[in-house]
Amino acid sequence: MDSSTTALLLCSLLWTVCAQAPVVSVEPRSAGVRQGESVSFRCRVVSGSQPVHLEWKRTNNHPLADNMKIGPDGSVLTIANTRNGNQGQYRCVATNSAGRSTMMASLTIKHSPKVRVTPAGPLRVRLGEPVALECHATGRPRPSVTWQRHGTQLVTTKTEDTSTLKVAAVSSEDAGVYVCQAQNTEGVAEVKVEVIVEGGQGADNAPKATVSMAEVTAVEGHMVTMQCQATGSPLPVVSWSKLRAPLPWKHTVEGGVLTLTSVGRQDSGQYICNATNSHGYSQAYTQLEVDSPPYTTSLPDQVRLRPGDTLRLQCLAHGSHPITFRWTRVGRAGMPTGAETIKDGQLLIGQVKLNDSGTYKCVATNHVGSSEALAKVTVKA
Repeated sequence: MDSSTTALLLCSLLWTVCAQAPVVSVEPRSAGVRQGESVSFRCRVVSGSQPVHLEWKRTNNHPLADNMKIGPDGSVLTIANTRNGNQGQYRCVATNSAGRSTMMASLTIKHSPKVRVTPAGPLRVRLGEPVALECHATGRPRPSVTWQRHGTQLVTTKTEDTSTLKVAAVSSEDAGVYVCQAQNTEGVAEVKVEVIVEGGQGADNAPKATVSMAEVTAVEGHMVTMQCQATGSPLPVVSWSKLRAPLPWKHTVEGGVLTLTSVGRQDSGQYICNATNSHGYSQAYTQLEVDSPPYTTSLPDQVRLRPGDTLRLQCLAHGSHPITFRWTRVGRAGMPTGAETIKDGQLLIGQVKLNDSGTYKCVATNHVGSSEALAKVTVKA
């Protein structure tokens, strides 16, 4: 065997001995996002002989979805505008001449609860018979499930995603509306079921409406929900109205819950829950007050004066009261000598001087927030 062949075999042997299979890490190892949000996983080579080829795959060997992109070097997997089908495990596969390694990443898509009750109401039960109501709830994170009646939480038996309400022998007092409620960090859902007890008193009765809160205060632009529960037999029909005005344009009513998606100050007022059945009607009321931060303007916003003239600037603000005003001079430590600020937002300088020129700022503040307005003052001889 000649020396060149020996050298070639020796180099090959040394490469085989020295080469190392890749070792990788993934950040984050798990992530939970709301549907529609974006998330990225990064695969980093910790050690191993170069070159290392990186590749992202789904653990179920399904192809990557059309809303997934991989960075130029294969290390970053980005999932944009996530949807429920994106939930699952992903693996980063690293390969080089010495072998391969895999690291897993897990994605959870959060969503609000969904509730199903069996049997569905209205449920007719003979006096003294047993009854069992099962509430099945889904959602991510896993929701907590409760049964309620007249706003009071009831004792139930629970499994992983089911809460069962049992009554061994119903009486006439057990007739009415029962509410299964599921709640997680993403929202609340509820289903009502009416239990009608036959053969005893209380099987038929007029409706009674109740609201969860008699007064609600909200900030402009936020979402507001008002819950109404109604008892009676037959099960009352629940609707919402507003005193002396139509309901806001952006509203939904589902399961007795009125939702206003983005409230404004004009949405303040009294909201009425109406419960009606064949025996009559009942109403309950919620008063909504919408607070808003100040919207500030200066009158005038530009003014030209001569030395010795009087400067008057009026700061005006619309929003929830009380509103406080504060005048400052932009770029200067303090206000000019003789400057006077009045409680209603007016700035007064009796005799202006040349060096009183500049930009003045009014900041209006209430318990919700603040805003500012600028006024340019020019003093020329």
